[in-house]
Amino acid sequence: MTDPIADMLSRIRNATIARHQRVDVPASKLKTEIARILHGEGYIQGYKVLDAKPGVNGGAQKTIRIFLKYGPRGERVITGILRVSRPGRRVYFRRDSVPKVLAGLGTNILTTSRGVMTGREALQVGVGGEVLCNVW
Repeated sequence: MTDPIADMLSRIRNATIARHQRVDVPASKLKTEIARILHGEGYIQGYKVLDAKPGVNGGAQKTIRIFLKYGPRGERVITGILRVSRPGRRVYFRRDSVPKVLAGLGTNILTTSRGVMTGREALQVGVGGEVLCNVW
């Protein structure tokens, strides 16, 4: 797999469209940080890192179980999730030019020199970085 972050976002997008309650994603530190931000911003109910299970070739892979969130009448909380920077085309923004998503209604997730954070946090701290994805 060449882009594991895009795979995670696609799994979340497909699970919300199909109205699933949870979705499992292969774990990594970056994916765990993205799940932490999605939980902190209120897009998901929660997440849990499950213990490693032996794989096909004997290797163990941890899993992140993401519990999806829906409104009181079953409407999706995540209406859109888009991968911005990808392996073939990296997208960076300086500290004074971090874009807003849907005029501030959405959230962008950046990886910076101070860790993974939202665009609003990056503006407050005064750092720029690579925009991983936009969520609205």
